[in-house]
Amino acid sequence: MTSTPYTTARIRSDFLEFFQGKGHTIVPSAPLVPGNDPTLLFTNSGMVQFKDVFLGAEKRSYVRAADVQRCLRAGGKHNDLDSVGYTARHHTFFEMLGNWSFGDYFKKDAIAWAWELLTGVWKLPAERLLVTVYHNDDEAYALWRDMVGVPEERIVRIGDNKGAPFASDNFWQMADTGPCGPCTEIFFDHGAHIAGGPPGSPDEDGDRYIEIWNLVFMQFDRQPDGTLIPLPAPCVDTGMGLERLAAILQHVHSNYEIDLFQALIRQAAELTGADLENKSLRVIADHIRASAFLIVDGVLPSNEGRGYVLRRIIRRALRHGWMLGVRQPFFHKLVGTLSAQMGDAYPELPAARDLVERALKAEEERFAETLDAGMKIFEDVAARVTDGVIPGIDAFRLYDTYGFPLDLTADIARERGLVVDNAGFDVAMEQQRKTARAAGKFGGGVQLPADLVATLQPTAFLGHDELQAGDLKVVALLRDGRPVESVAAGDEAIVLTDRTPFYAESGGQVGDTGELTGAGVRFDVADTQKFSGQFHGHVGRVAQGALKVGDVLSGEVDAGRRSTIVLNHSATHLLHGALRGLLGTHVAQKGSLVAPDRLRFDFSHFQPIASGELAQIERQVNDEVRANHAVVIKQMDIQSALDAGAMALFGEKYGERVRVVTMGDSVELCGGTHVGRTGDIGLFKIVSEGGVSAGVRRIEAVTGQGALDHVAAEGRSLDEAASVLGGSRGDVVDKARSLADRIRKLEREIESFKAKAASSAAADLASAAVDVGGIKVLAARLEGIDAKGLREAVDRLKQQLGDTVVLLAGAQDGKAALVAGVNGAATGRVKAGELLAHVAGRIGGKGGGRPDLAQGGGEDGPALALALEEVASWVGQRLQ
Repeated sequence: MTSTPYTTARIRSDFLEFFQGKGHTIVPSAPLVPGNDPTLLFTNSGMVQFKDVFLGAEKRSYVRAADVQRCLRAGGKHNDLDSVGYTARHHTFFEMLGNWSFGDYFKKDAIAWAWELLTGVWKLPAERLLVTVYHNDDEAYALWRDMVGVPEERIVRIGDNKGAPFASDNFWQMADTGPCGPCTEIFFDHGAHIAGGPPGSPDEDGDRYIEIWNLVFMQFDRQPDGTLIPLPAPCVDTGMGLERLAAILQHVHSNYEIDLFQALIRQAAELTGADLENKSLRVIADHIRASAFLIVDGVLPSNEGRGYVLRRIIRRALRHGWMLGVRQPFFHKLVGTLSAQMGDAYPELPAARDLVERALKAEEERFAETLDAGMKIFEDVAARVTDGVIPGIDAFRLYDTYGFPLDLTADIARERGLVVDNAGFDVAMEQQRKTARAAGKFGGGVQLPADLVATLQPTAFLGHDELQAGDLKVVALLRDGRPVESVAAGDEAIVLTDRTPFYAESGGQVGDTGELTGAGVRFDVADTQKFSGQFHGHVGRVAQGALKVGDVLSGEVDAGRRSTIVLNHSATHLLHGALRGLLGTHVAQKGSLVAPDRLRFDFSHFQPIASGELAQIERQVNDEVRANHAVVIKQMDIQSALDAGAMALFGEKYGERVRVVTMGDSVELCGGTHVGRTGDIGLFKIVSEGGVSAGVRRIEAVTGQGALDHVAAEGRSLDEAASVLGGSRGDVVDKARSLADRIRKLEREIESFKAKAASSAAADLASAAVDVGGIKVLAARLEGIDAKGLREAVDRLKQQLGDTVVLLAGAQDGKAALVAGVNGAATGRVKAGELLAHVAGRIGGKGGGRPDLAQGGGEDGPALALALEEVASWVGQRLQ
């Protein structure tokens, strides 16, 4: 072990070196987002990545392991967010030192090694350590007493103290189900001068005795009904908080006083202008770690799931910056300091630094627009409170209008000694859900008059199974947005029928077209929209005859158009699945358009997709197409569908019964129309990929005949390019590369000629310089020389003339480029930027720069010659 001070970096390496010496394999930290584990929102402990190993479902090449695991507790069952900033030891993000045995060693070795590391390597005084065991774990008790020599008065038995069997501080489980078992915990005694009692005592919540290491003896698998099934082999799972241990080894009481946090707090203080003792800096320092590592692991700010937790953490930090008077983006500037502190241990952080900074800055800019206004509203609300309770309706207004999450409002309220009426908030939220109506881009959210709605029943949609239907009764007609009793030939109108095979635009799928016909009447349907959320309106024009309320019609959907829409819609599901599989589960649909000629899919992702990744995505979708999966559609209740793994799209509204569409591994809730088998799609071809907004990307693609047409068009373009290049398809790349190389070579030659021309011009011009007060002044015009050539000429003249002021103009195409330079004894007496601005102003331009070099431009014309003639006298005035 090294003799350097106990920095967090040294503690990490000491721990791993120690257990490597005990035959452990050192494994890297798992991401904060657990893989294939629906029971957890985040990795909240070191054992998460080994869960399947404990259950016997996975075998590793080793039976002993050690790691330093990054963890997050800011959502779900383990949630420390509300305590961060109010205690000395709570964090959202923290690091867990852990050693593991998978059916190898058990309690004896785990306890012996823990004691050896703490007292032998890190020299913690044994008399300041206290241990706890599960109340009936006599084996662990005896090992501590007889093998280690801990006095009985410093061994505490802890029973079921959380209201249920095996619900104890010393019976550990990761989640409501899964691996679990008794544990023994090691505490450090900070001394009698600190308030608090030992674990198990009435005042155990004090700060005197601090848990530093938990040794869990995994023996059981807890089932959903609460029963415990013995694991295939007993295992050891230990966890020691790096931050708590560092505080002890660095002889400070608060985790926020350790080296890692002090570096972040100092940087935060510099960015905010706050005093180093301000507790808001602790919140900011904690939250930058959580935010940065969540983004590194693929989570982006959003309004749902993990992205919502990230947004809460970021906004909590920004609100503390706001409290310190910061009104400009600052939070993202901490990423560099964090990377310097933790980048060696987690190289993925510096590798993703640019992404993290951009994601955080975008979120800062977004929230800054609402924070100031929202805080003013909160202060107004708080000033009216007389009973200490923020009304739920006001908390909802802050959420709905100003983007304040409920917990942020509660956090601010708590600092003022107030609470939030959560029940009232829930009532207001439910009311909004009841009154909101889905709004399509092209008017799907249009509301029908209330008195009309009262007379109608929701439209029965027949179009999943048939494209033609008769006995469609006209229940309402609208012209110019108003109900009418009849419409005649030539009228543009909206026809509502009790039933229809026409799909109304929703979920990204465009509305159907076709025609409605009856006795002597034809209505051309140009679009189908959903009105007031439940009524299908056929939008179009009366082509023949007249229509009146009560008429009975037949409807026929444009089958060819619908078939192309269907291909694109089913392909969208496959694309969504491919994106999530290849880019990560942070990918979520943010919008879509399913049209006859193309599909457009917007999704959460914060960086452009490389061409290789796009090719892989396209290939995976086509693999699913060729697999020719049957598209299975079932009607289910919403909870059963979600329990079965169906993906619900954020922002969509679902009733009690939902339609579950399954094709291969893709399972989504969807009311749209689809192919019978994925093979019907034929071919999927990505046309473009690009950004839409911060954190949102867009892919456009074509399918079926559209994809074939696109490939054919690309082939024709390739043939044309080959013809222009004088080759064939097979060598077009080589021909293009050769041409590009030749162009670059010619460009270099041109640059060389320009440089020589500038050098020659400089040599010729030097003799034209005039002496003004001992300074050589030169002002001249050069034909066909661009700004770069002028700069090179000025630099040469400065070297050649010594004490000089030079201004050169390069004129071409009616424009004049200007470059001014000052050198030697003229420096400080004449400023190039002022000279340049003077001359540019005389020719209707502008410019400026440093005292020794400036650049600008303006119009070429007679004024330029006059301005150049005046340079010597202008310089003379400055030298007086």
